[in-house]
Amino acid sequence: MTAREEERALVAEIEGHLLLASAREECRAAGARVTNRLGWLTDSQREDLERELETEYLGLARTSWRRTAERGVELRHEYEARYRLLRQRQLACFILFCALLTATTLLTLAA
Repeated sequence: MTAREEERALVAEIEGHLLLASAREECRAAGARVTNRLGWLTDSQREDLERELETEYLGLARTSWRRTAERGVELRHEYEARYRLLRQRQLACFILFCALLTATTLLTLAA
């Protein structure tokens, strides 16, 4: 692994940690909002519910992130395939143009 690849991997890992920390903070805040509306809960029930909500929220977030990453890979493959096809067509048109230009030049010189 080159130094550049190591840097990218480190940055990706840091971004992942920051994203997870942000998601945890969001789910804790959402859990607190929900449990605050349920004034009849005891402190232990409130903490249990907040933990359950956090676990559920993080699971949903991970699923969403995984689906997004998978879709990104799918799109990358689709665009790469289209780009290859476009390059092939462009090369074919260039070769055809060169052949026509050569044929025209030869016919002009032969006449």
